[in-house]
Amino acid sequence: MTTPPQAPAPGPAPHHQPDPHDEPLPHYPFSTRGDRLAPELDELRGRCPVARVSTNSGEEAWLVTGYELARHVLRDRSFARSALAAADSPAQDAPILAPELLDVMNHLHRAGLRDEVLRSLGRDQPELPADWVAGVTGEGLDTMVGEGSPGDLQRHFAEWVAAQCMCRLLGLPFADHGWLAVRADLDLTMVTPTAEELARNWEEIRAYMDAHMADRRPGEPRGLADRLADLNATAGQGLTQRQLSNIISVLFVSGYEDFASFLGVAAFNLLQQPQTISAVRARPETMPQCVEELLRCSVVLGNAIPRFVTRDAELGSARVKKGEMILLSLDAVNYDSTAFPDPTSFTPARTPNPHLRFGYGRHHCPGAHLVRRQSEVAFRVLLDRLPDIRLAVPPADVPWHPNRMAIMPAEVPVTW
Repeated sequence: MTTPPQAPAPGPAPHHQPDPHDEPLPHYPFSTRGDRLAPELDELRGRCPVARVSTNSGEEAWLVTGYELARHVLRDRSFARSALAAADSPAQDAPILAPELLDVMNHLHRAGLRDEVLRSLGRDQPELPADWVAGVTGEGLDTMVGEGSPGDLQRHFAEWVAAQCMCRLLGLPFADHGWLAVRADLDLTMVTPTAEELARNWEEIRAYMDAHMADRRPGEPRGLADRLADLNATAGQGLTQRQLSNIISVLFVSGYEDFASFLGVAAFNLLQQPQTISAVRARPETMPQCVEELLRCSVVLGNAIPRFVTRDAELGSARVKKGEMILLSLDAVNYDSTAFPDPTSFTPARTPNPHLRFGYGRHHCPGAHLVRRQSEVAFRVLLDRLPDIRLAVPPADVPWHPNRMAIMPAEVPVTW
């Protein structure tokens, strides 16, 4: 899932201080458009797959763009995520407002709540049966068609399906999805809001989740949020109410934004592959492989996956020091030709397809099954309902939201 905003350090460590005599470092991120991989990422991967960059926080970090190097960082305990929640840790973007926002799964594990989250997000996903997902996907498309051509696939497909799924999963009233989406969008904007705006915005989300759980009937859960609240109430070493409402907020914000981002960017990419669309229509059972290739090639990370160096180590040709920050560009990694032959080619039959979209090993995103399974259903409905769907504008004219941690089209204009 997308990395939430991080805490600014009280003062950068000495090795984070740029030398005024040094050449300016490249500023990461290079782009928050999803229509292509930023050329700077390709250039760095070929020339220096572990490179020093500056970040939106004004600090420095190591940017990793090579596939094997990224896998090494994800499996080696020299590089930690949870330490980034500490008050004196380096920052990538905006401030983090509580340690549990960057360390959700560890907090859930310590409170005995992790298994319930994994069950809800796992292969079966009891709250999100396929026929229900197909039904709500069809409703969104029917609304788009009813409003006339051209329609907006980002609004009526990507954001609609993502909001429906996350509200049902957590047990939130769908009528509130518009209010929640606006605040989720602001939370994952990297450079525009002030720290005060971000804090006020997050408090509104957190207070909403707190009130929602307070209104539950114990033993009659409306969804995952209520089940976690019930379990937490009986836990000996449970979370505080504020920690729990923060975590439920993270689950919604990251789940909604990541899923809406992927569905939008993937739809934009798929509509440029008419041969693939025809092939999948002829053989619907190949949709899972198509989704895997869309996961690999879709450029969806506006920022990067951060890790904290816990002890001095070698990383490729670089010597990284304790206290420094590593940024993993999984978009760049998934275009590494050493792991993916002809990486710019859209190849649904690619086998194997060991992309790192959801991380690797113990750092595997718990939302992976949800995105895979519900994307397969949603794209099947899209291609069945609208067999002649196509972009209504040239790909270069599709607009993109700037400065988003989860890259998202502002709209995907289509006709049918």
